[in-house]
Amino acid sequence: MEPPWRSHMSSVLIFMTVIFISSHYFVTTAVTDVEQKFKLFIKKYQKPYKTGSEEYYKRLKIFQDSLKKHHQLNSLRTSNHSAIYGVTKFSDLTDEEFIAQYLDDTKKPLKHHLLKSQEGYVKNTQKQNTDHSYKSFQPQKWDWRTDWKWPVITKVKNQRSCGGCWAFSSVESVETMYAIKTKDLRDLSVQQVIDCAAYGNFGCRGGDTCHALYWMKLTRTPLVTDQEYPLTDTSDFCKIESNATKGVSLADYTCDKFINHGQSTEGQMVSMLLNGPLTISVDATSWKDYLGGIIQYHCYNFNNHAVQIIGYDLTGPVPYFIIRNSWGDDFGLNGYIHIRIGNNVCGVAEEVSSIQV
Repeated sequence: MEPPWRSHMSSVLIFMTVIFISSHYFVTTAVTDVEQKFKLFIKKYQKPYKTGSEEYYKRLKIFQDSLKKHHQLNSLRTSNHSAIYGVTKFSDLTDEEFIAQYLDDTKKPLKHHLLKSQEGYVKNTQKQNTDHSYKSFQPQKWDWRTDWKWPVITKVKNQRSCGGCWAFSSVESVETMYAIKTKDLRDLSVQQVIDCAAYGNFGCRGGDTCHALYWMKLTRTPLVTDQEYPLTDTSDFCKIESNATKGVSLADYTCDKFINHGQSTEGQMVSMLLNGPLTISVDATSWKDYLGGIIQYHCYNFNNHAVQIIGYDLTGPVPYFIIRNSWGDDFGLNGYIHIRIGNNVCGVAEEVSSIQV
């Protein structure tokens, strides 16, 4: 007869074996699911990773970390209006790689002599320094894509790995203001500004929107069309003569910081949007994983990117700006992002420009 202890040990071994096999199955299944998602990601975004290669497994691990991050961020959502995070074309990049390739991590605070404050405007609106003061006299929503009498917004552009966001956002505002004034909507040359705008700008290595506008105003250099000076996504020598006269010229601009004693005064920005879009600098570090919704948290104010505000919506419980990005229409909300109005979310009030043509 078998001793009782031996029978007990056999039962324990069988139990442990079942636990090990089950654990191995679930871990293997989880890894398989992640890898399957990664393969779909590679196919969708045409990534160059060869299955089984060292780079493939490196990017797979980063992709897996991205999925964990998305789950964590989405678990912190406070309402159905909150931002949603998930797989984007940047999900195979570490945060450090994303910043290095798509953002300007060397951006410095704006030099004082380039600030061109709308002093008269600000003086007349000193009583409107709270985030919600605009609600009494502003239309509840405005979108330059749909609310003007004729088209004034060009298609979303894609800067790719060129750090020329400062040029994209500046040129986009010139395009829109010219179309509002003349009914002539043109794709103007971003490459011209990348190649030619000096005064503290460094082409695809980074620049500043206010520096770009300063260059346009000071030199009175007209912007030609994108067809005449096409985008190459790299920095090159300037191909426009200094005495050129053909194109769209900047008449004037403002560049200001809408922060008063540490508090944002974004109600003034909302009012300005009825005259035309605004070019702003932002902190886009957390945008890497953005799919939709309104960004309200997880976003700081170290400005490393430049975009265009083309409208706002005050009708819901969370008022927001409509932001036009330059990462293609396959990112975010067809190339757009919604950011909460108030509290300087993502640094939207740190460096704000409006223009006249």
